Amino acid sequence: MEPVSTDFLNAEMSAMNITDISSATIRQILALANRLEARLGDPFVHLEMGNPGLPASQIGIEAEHAALLQGIANQYPNISGIKPLKENASDFLKAFLDIDIPGRCIVPTVGSMQATFTLFLLLAQRIPGKDTILFLDPGFPAQHHQAKLLGIKQESVDIYDCRGEALEARLEPLLAKGNITAIVYSNPNNPAWFNLTDTEYKVLARLAEKHDVVIVEDHAYLGMDFRVRYGVPYTEPFVPTVAKYTSRCLLLVSASKIFSYAGQRIAVVCMPPELYDRCYDYLERFYEMPAFGDAYIFGVLYCASSGVAHSVQYGFAEMLRAAVDGRLDFVKEAQEYGRRAALAKKAFTDNGFHIVYDVDGDRPISDGFFFTVGYPGFTGSDLQRELMRYGVSTISLPSTGSRQEGLRVCVSMLNDPDTFSRLEERLAAFHKNHPA
Repeated sequence: MEPVSTDFLNAEMSAMNITDISSATIRQILALANRLEARLGDPFVHLEMGNPGLPASQIGIEAEHAALLQGIANQYPNISGIKPLKENASDFLKAFLDIDIPGRCIVPTVGSMQATFTLFLLLAQRIPGKDTILFLDPGFPAQHHQAKLLGIKQESVDIYDCRGEALEARLEPLLAKGNITAIVYSNPNNPAWFNLTDTEYKVLARLAEKHDVVIVEDHAYLGMDFRVRYGVPYTEPFVPTVAKYTSRCLLLVSASKIFSYAGQRIAVVCMPPELYDRCYDYLERFYEMPAFGDAYIFGVLYCASSGVAHSVQYGFAEMLRAAVDGRLDFVKEAQEYGRRAALAKKAFTDNGFHIVYDVDGDRPISDGFFFTVGYPGFTGSDLQRELMRYGVSTISLPSTGSRQEGLRVCVSMLNDPDTFSRLEERLAAFHKNHPA
């Protein structure tokens, strides 16, 4: 396709009340790209939306179907989660992360989005004065919006230039203020796909213990560092986690990406018993439930929904069990994203782009669900706008909390040769018109 004019793009943005594309939400950017597609009659290359690009697990579908046929649709689900889900999630954590969290300390949520929204609320309440969430950025933009919506203060550290032991020097002054209640990150990272090192996990654990901070570790892409063969149950190497070094943590495990089950909206929040059972004076006064886990489940989650849909709990439970039993190799299935990322990176770098977040310590980052790119002479916002003119839809790194200039690329929808060809042709046209 020929690039659309700047005036045309501006008019379409104005029609959607988007004043600054770099601060628009992912769903707004997707809606804009879809609108342009409809107006132009030419498909866009969608690199903005993190939809799974693989079929949903048939094991989950069949388990849900069986549960519905048994008549569970007319019953409210247990707010704490059904027993098979809690037990299978506990076994899953042991099989793939080698950590012990009992089923009673595991609760389902309507995706990790509901998990972080509700956890942020409780974490900002647990100790008066600890009212601020620290994000290790870049990160998932929606989590920043959640904190903003809840009126919770937030701090941000872009760890681009403070990897390894340098992370401690960067975080210590912030935590020493005493107002940080939680540190939030995903691993592998969305959007940069870097993975924290063992040194960095130990730094975070030490600081959490020293400053009474709870670490929220999002495992949306669990096991997807394809440089290492994770995903063999009860066999090393195990998926890294800060829970190896501290109990002041909360782990989120979602079905959306590891089982391609995003449409059914389910995750589990996993709380070490030491945190679940920890009592807080404020929670006792406010919720009349002193224990963190009880206040979370019966005080916060209950008000956010009357539990996660019954059938999907059975579906998730069975997928977790199949993974633990070795019947579902979810990591091997997800390796397709690594193949797509390698091809997409080549398409970008062959046309003058560079990888922004490019290393973990002394190793190049893994190929996976996301990566980041920049282009000489362009800010992230300008590059996002310009590529949209060429029919390539992305999100900017500044929208993720990054201080670097560039874009996030999601490879999940690069699912056929024609889409790859469109990407290569449009990047080549962009490069020709903007020689680096």
